[in-house]
Amino acid sequence: MRGHLPDENPGFVGRRTELERVSAALAEHRLVTVTGVGGVGKTRLALRAAHRAAEGYPDGAWWTDLGQLDGERLLVALVADSVDLADHTPGMAATGLCRRLADDRLLLVLDSCEHLAEPCARLVAELLAAAPGLTVLATSRRPLGVAGEETIALDPLPPAGPDALALLRRAAGEDFPAAGPAGEICVRLEGIPLALELAAAQIRLQGAEAVRDQLGSRLDAAPGARFDLLAHTERVWPGRHQTLRAAIGWSHELSTPLERLLWARLSVFRGPFDLASATAVCGGGPLDRATLPEALDGLVRSSVVRPPDAAGRHRMLDTIREYGATWLERTGGAGAVADRHAAHFRGLARRAETEWHGARQLRWYRTVDAHHTDLRTALDRLLRTDPDAALDLVGSVAFAWSCRGRLREARDGLEQALLLSEARGRVRARALWALGVTLVLQGEFGPAQDVSERCAREARHAEYAGDAVSTEHGGAAGRDRPGDLTLDAAALAGLLALTTGRPTAAHVVVGHVLDAARGGPADSAARLRCHLVRVFALTGLGRLAEAREGALRLRALCEELDEHWTRTALEYQLALTGLLEGDPAAASGHARAMLEGTRRLGASLGVALGLDVLATALAAAGEGERAADVSGTGEAYWRSTGQPRRGLPGLRALHEKYTDTVRASIGEPAYEEIFVRALTGLPQDGLDRALRGPGPA
Repeated sequence: MRGHLPDENPGFVGRRTELERVSAALAEHRLVTVTGVGGVGKTRLALRAAHRAAEGYPDGAWWTDLGQLDGERLLVALVADSVDLADHTPGMAATGLCRRLADDRLLLVLDSCEHLAEPCARLVAELLAAAPGLTVLATSRRPLGVAGEETIALDPLPPAGPDALALLRRAAGEDFPAAGPAGEICVRLEGIPLALELAAAQIRLQGAEAVRDQLGSRLDAAPGARFDLLAHTERVWPGRHQTLRAAIGWSHELSTPLERLLWARLSVFRGPFDLASATAVCGGGPLDRATLPEALDGLVRSSVVRPPDAAGRHRMLDTIREYGATWLERTGGAGAVADRHAAHFRGLARRAETEWHGARQLRWYRTVDAHHTDLRTALDRLLRTDPDAALDLVGSVAFAWSCRGRLREARDGLEQALLLSEARGRVRARALWALGVTLVLQGEFGPAQDVSERCAREARHAEYAGDAVSTEHGGAAGRDRPGDLTLDAAALAGLLALTTGRPTAAHVVVGHVLDAARGGPADSAARLRCHLVRVFALTGLGRLAEAREGALRLRALCEELDEHWTRTALEYQLALTGLLEGDPAAASGHARAMLEGTRRLGASLGVALGLDVLATALAAAGEGERAADVSGTGEAYWRSTGQPRRGLPGLRALHEKYTDTVRASIGEPAYEEIFVRALTGLPQDGLDRALRGPGPA
């Protein structure tokens, strides 16, 4: 089935009437917003309704968690990412998303819109206007205010009813009788699901009677004396509903001093976090490597922090995180913790860049992807407080972001940091190189040319007139020889020349620098990239034997290094060489190897390019039906990038030539039927078929 929805929470209880209301509303309205106070169960209801409705949408149901955003700047990028749009297009941010959704019939779920209500409303209105088959299901503490919006207000579970008790039983792991302490707890907490879960955690620790008595002493007191809690805004804590506030404050009171301190500091994380990150960011004072894990375990036991997932990552619900953030702000530690958070993720970014060339490349590539939300949070902090550090951070991860298809975010972060930072030398040269690559991938060749020239000037400044005479961080080996900054500047110039049909220029620029540089292709990522460009240039010049020999030599080095990105690009080059040499079987094998690599890297553009060369090889071999199937799947992946089909000029000509031949051989109607079936099917299924090799389409 198309789409992506998180797994449902096994603790879903009741809500039959509300679920029917949401389902009926989705059948009649294009925008349905579930409203209610924090902790009332809006997300769970929306997720259950989306799973139920998904089969009615041919193009799937897709989930976007907006709670991780701390502002509207990345709203469109996050929504695009959630619907598998690796948007490579320049121009207005929403244009590619509107184009992606325009012809689809899908359900888009926007969870936790309240802190971005106005920008969400603008985006939803634009998307609904551009995509007639789109339905949006939103959750928010207040309506979005878009014309045609159907609002469903979600109340707590009936406090004296069976559902509230069933939720408490399930969360506590005990089969309480309806009459007694458990029933009284449900009534006192007004049937609010999050409050009941917090109470259940304490029941597991203290027993139902003790929890009932403690809640009674707090909830029966005057509001100002219920617990040691800071004043909150009406947006977060509506005056009509203070019971959840009391339940969270009560959980806070029952936490140890170290647990309270950790709770407050953990609120700086916008995304999931592991123990190592929590220790690095939240340590200090009484929280050290010995005491912090115990405090974290305590917060998990009390349901303040969710248990770790399969990857060892925790998270806090937005309502509980907001409480901790307010506490941290009131105690005066917010700035210092935010700075530690930014420093930690800057360090993670720098380690990821260092490990890019070698056996740990794939691991760090995935680490950068897993911590994407907090890397963006750290970047936003540094753009405000330390632009030079921001330039260092984004320059370290922007290439990985671009490989992953996050071109808009890479470009946005790089351009902001370059504008605000006055840093010179290696940090600026590296950022300009990453920006140039991003612009090339977006097809912005004019701006890319300007950035390429700036990158070359900055590299010369750093390596010949500045502070990089030493070999530290890939500096020059001496003033008379180019270092890694100059090599990468040459690789960028060569990449730009290749994509604009100038293989001679590409060969000359990288050849000149490589001839002057000291060391072999395996000595650094920059050297490897230059050698890769030279291999592609030789292919474009028709020197196919040299190109194949060079590519095989580089691939062997990559296998020794366990380097994935360059190896994948080399498989593409070898596939292209096989086509040009009239060996479609060899081309098919290399194309499938490339597709395996790009799938591991999650690179939609790479998959699209690989499917094109595979379809061309199959067509050259006379396998018309399989070529049509792979080509249709390729078109689906191209659409996921927001760009029309493109690639190296030589491949485009071959693709058109052999496709025309197989269209004629199997007949235009048959080709179109297979092509459209693959285009409208599940892209992943089409990729699986392409990777299976010879056999029926």
